[in-house]
Amino acid sequence: MTPGARVAAAIGVLDAVLDGQPAEQALTGWARGARYAGSGDRAAVRDHVFQALRCRRSYACLGGAETGRGLMFGALRAAGSDPDTLFTGAGHAPPPLDAAERQAGRAPESDGERMDMPDWLVEAFRASLGDGAEAAAQALRQRAPVILRVNERINSVPQVIEKLSQDDIEAEPVTIAPTAVRVTRNARRVARSAAYLDGGVELQDGSSQAAMAALDVPTGARVLDYCAGGGGKVLALAARAEATWYAHDADVGRMKDLPARAARAGVQVHCLAPGQVARHAPYDLVLCDVPCSGSGTWRRAPDAKWRLDPDRLTELTRLQLAILQEAAALVAPGGELAYATCSLLRPENESVIKKFTEETVGWKYFFTARWPVSDEGDGFFLARFGHSG
Repeated sequence: MTPGARVAAAIGVLDAVLDGQPAEQALTGWARGARYAGSGDRAAVRDHVFQALRCRRSYACLGGAETGRGLMFGALRAAGSDPDTLFTGAGHAPPPLDAAERQAGRAPESDGERMDMPDWLVEAFRASLGDGAEAAAQALRQRAPVILRVNERINSVPQVIEKLSQDDIEAEPVTIAPTAVRVTRNARRVARSAAYLDGGVELQDGSSQAAMAALDVPTGARVLDYCAGGGGKVLALAARAEATWYAHDADVGRMKDLPARAARAGVQVHCLAPGQVARHAPYDLVLCDVPCSGSGTWRRAPDAKWRLDPDRLTELTRLQLAILQEAAALVAPGGELAYATCSLLRPENESVIKKFTEETVGWKYFFTARWPVSDEGDGFFLARFGHSG
């Protein structure tokens, strides 16, 4: 595909997303109908779409319209590129710009336009982050780093970096967590690399790694990852401690790859369906990485930013509190309960843990930490609770 054809494809995908289709679904649908597109073409179209969604409001301002075409025109203006080199109408490129399009567009003016977020969210963002709100919003407009977690059961950080280099992948250690390395070249090759296939590394954000490193796991403990998803956090814990590991998720299908990943990593994780969790209780540590807005990860899933509304945020906070209360009943006397989100928003973090301790007798939190959006990790929050009596 020519560069212009890639832009035209991105316009079509963006129009589908603006009509309400999830971005991943829209990209998959396009790829299935574009058998001629190679892996490089698919990656380029994906990059166009995701960057346009990260900067949806500011690009719409610059491009003069909140359409796929307007967003891609705005993206080119934002980058200082000449749109006429791609909007040519030749070789499946988008049609040339007309006089009205050339005259349309303006610089972003409001806070929501500059920060690329819905207007209602600006106030909540500032209330949650204070002086850091602007920097966080700007960081979410950029592409996320590719961070790997080194499995020190198998390799050291220097050994992994050397092994990755043998597959022409460049990586460097970062300071956010002792097991974290950032890929600086050929990130798309990681899943086929020897270091990945032999269990030496996993894809895991740096903030998530740092949060897991902040949890204490006594030798021989029974540990439950209560909202496990794909299981990345329980695998991070299992890489550094000898314990009995359990994982649960309300959607059991999300854990389907976990047994194979655990075996590759040299550990065993017992996957529990919802009806099996209480049967294996109590646990010395229960981790609740709860469903949330994902606001700390919006640069990775930017369409989620535009789907969130106040009602959904309220619904999430109720669910988060309910999960904490359910999980508390599974913790052994003297054990620990941990609460984590990849959200930047105070209603999902400090407000939830405050309400939990007010409404749930016998618990108090003794540790909280926030990780900002950075070039080493996403936004993340962690709280640890112990018995108060």
